[in-house]
Amino acid sequence: MNLDLVAIVVDEYDPAIDFFVGTLGFELVEDSPSSTNDGRAKRWVVVRPPQARTGILLARADGDRQSAVVGEQVAGRVGFFLRVHDFDAAFERMQAAGVEFVSTPRTEPYGRVAVFLDIAGNSWDLLGPPGAD
Repeated sequence: MNLDLVAIVVDEYDPAIDFFVGTLGFELVEDSPSSTNDGRAKRWVVVRPPQARTGILLARADGDRQSAVVGEQVAGRVGFFLRVHDFDAAFERMQAAGVEFVSTPRTEPYGRVAVFLDIAGNSWDLLGPPGAD
């Protein structure tokens, strides 16, 4: 058993793909035409970090209720966690690419951490190995 996908509600597909693939370095696993339950056109867009098993379904907001949760899927908490092998290199690369960090790097018992926002405004932890300064 494994967790295959989690969904992040976004405003539009292409800017979200650009962010996750172009800025964060994820892979575009799938971008296929699909349809909503009532037959309207949509896309099935999946991205994931290289070599990861779990992917992210980028789901374009459909209607007012879904639009209202863009960037607020976990009520302002950090809800997503991106672990990297080289924290400093990833932090510097992401900063140079324009990723918005809302905290400075700090060391916790579980590793180096800094909070950043994705294109939708959701909070993520960038996590590095423990003891890496």
